[in-house]
Amino acid sequence: MTPRILIAALIVLGLTGCATRLNPFNWFGNDREERIVVEDTVVAEDPRALVAEVISLNVDPMPGGAIVRAVGLPQRQGYWEADLVEVSRDNGELILEFRVFSPTDPNTRVSTQQSREILAGTALNQFDLAGVRTITVIAQQNRRTVSRR
Repeated sequence: MTPRILIAALIVLGLTGCATRLNPFNWFGNDREERIVVEDTVVAEDPRALVAEVISLNVDPMPGGAIVRAVGLPQRQGYWEADLVEVSRDNGELILEFRVFSPTDPNTRVSTQQSREILAGTALNQFDLAGVRTITVIAQQNRRTVSRR
């Protein structure tokens, strides 16, 4: 076999591996949305409310794990200290709630969607991701889910 054919075969085999589940960059696909209505329950450990809506959810691989990023859309401006709070971890599904503190001033403006967007994220290591097939982030009006490919 000539070296050119051998190199070409190795390149083709290497590139076909990019589309498999073995490639950590392919672990989680695009998010999907489900419309729901949640009665906001504030727990004693976390007095923050659920954000009104999750508008995007991404899981980005990093060495040793992944970063979960979600963008929330509250009803008006001024919401602060956003976090993704773990609710449960059952049957390969990790469920997080998008929690935020309400504005201290009740007269804050609504303004544009872009000015109200709030970002929250959490880092998960490889042990946190062990056995997890789907990650779901819950808000008051919807939930977004990403699944491993």
